[in-house]
Amino acid sequence: MGKLVVASQFNEAFNAALAERAPDVDFLTLPPGPPAGLPHTAQVLLAAPFRKAGGALPISPPRGWPFDLKWVQLISVGIDFYPDWLFDGPVVTSARGSSAVALAEFALAAVFGHAKRLPGIWINGYEMWAPTPLTLVEGRTLGLVGFGSIGEALAPRAQALGLKVLAVRRSDKAIDVPGVERVASLAELFERSDHVVLAAPATPETHHLIDRELLARAKPGLHLINIARGALIDDEALLEALDDGRVSQASLDVTHPEPLPPGHRYYSHPRVRLSPHTSVHTPDTRANLAAKFTDNLARFRDGRPLADVVDLARGY
Repeated sequence: MGKLVVASQFNEAFNAALAERAPDVDFLTLPPGPPAGLPHTAQVLLAAPFRKAGGALPISPPRGWPFDLKWVQLISVGIDFYPDWLFDGPVVTSARGSSAVALAEFALAAVFGHAKRLPGIWINGYEMWAPTPLTLVEGRTLGLVGFGSIGEALAPRAQALGLKVLAVRRSDKAIDVPGVERVASLAELFERSDHVVLAAPATPETHHLIDRELLARAKPGLHLINIARGALIDDEALLEALDDGRVSQASLDVTHPEPLPPGHRYYSHPRVRLSPHTSVHTPDTRANLAAKFTDNLARFRDGRPLADVVDLARGY
């Protein structure tokens, strides 16, 4: 029997690192998108997103699932960047948890940036030498919309800084981080929180979850942080809340679409801190994904159940 063949849409450098972990596997590099030219010998596909946020997804192949694959490993957590037909074939697993710490740290950096008014307090001249009033992080309330791997990483770090943590989640699963208060509704979360972090997947149910009605309930001066998906926010509603001051700042690492078109108000709004979906770009994210993949690879070869199988209803 020949080597197991894995077709990967990662770059050559990452595939070489994977090959060091699994020297008895052949890794073939493919471009992102529908895997055209996939060799019939490939049993596994490491799939990169087929689109950016707001982009078009490829239509279903004319004869349905065309590939003789046994397993597809996504290199992202959410499934909204992939076509529905990708899930009509073999088992599909997600990268759940691989970027949780990177996202948690990014959210905390946004909290500190808001409280300490960074980078606005930096000065570059004698005439600017005047103190600026700042606020504390300790004693404030952080609300989490969604409580999966990101919430599990973020909550204890936030608590260590003296933040009170509230959370809402869709499932009935208990929140097992001590001290995190589960609240009954999004409205209550927004009414009580100084900072709100969006950490929910993009699904039809969460599309424009953050709308005018919800933002009208927000605690005055709310700081909104989005590290999940841009489609969770009704942009016009958020801009109105920023204009009238109900929301004091929006720290947005994700938008819909990506990139935003030239001239979009987020680029120039004084209360928006915009970054180009960069929060997960840390060395540990890829290292964690490599470890997750090689663990699942051992399961696959042993015939054991794979970890983090995608749940279409949950969106990851």
